[in-house]
Amino acid sequence: MSDPVETPQGGNKRVALLIALLALTLAFSEIGGKNAEQEAVAKNIEASNLWAFFQAKTIRGTTVRTAAEALEVELAGVTDEAARQRLTKRIESWRQTVARYDSEPETQEGRKELAARAKAAEAQRDIAAARDDKFDIASGLIQIAIVISSAAIITGVGLLAATGGLLGLAGIALMALAQFAPTALF
Repeated sequence: MSDPVETPQGGNKRVALLIALLALTLAFSEIGGKNAEQEAVAKNIEASNLWAFFQAKTIRGTTVRTAAEALEVELAGVTDEAARQRLTKRIESWRQTVARYDSEPETQEGRKELAARAKAAEAQRDIAAARDDKFDIASGLIQIAIVISSAAIITGVGLLAATGGLLGLAGIALMALAQFAPTALF
């Protein structure tokens, strides 16, 4: 026959409840940290893609600008008026293309707009990374709180449960900081 289940004493019930609440808080902290990590990676990829697009626009602009300058040199030696008009028209068209590559507000795909979008994505990445760091530290504090609180049940030392509770509160405070002010403190 099996032994009857031992019911914990009043103090142990409270510590067991503390551990359960700490474990629940740890789960939320881990979810928050994972979400922040994924957001940081996504924003880093977005910024990288935008900078690559910026570089491609720069290369295209330089190529077209160089071609227009070469055509201007060629234009100096052309005497036929129809050919001069045709070359002048092409040079002007290429200059407009270069200007469009530099700034294209309607599509947000000019170099200026791409740089601004890339910098914004980098700023969002940095905030998400700061959020992730704080969630990681909060998770560590809560894990330590769970271990210390568990030791309180085994040893019967109430100070360990109080220490675990305080560490848990510190972890919760850091979670709130990570969510609402991720760049505060460090």
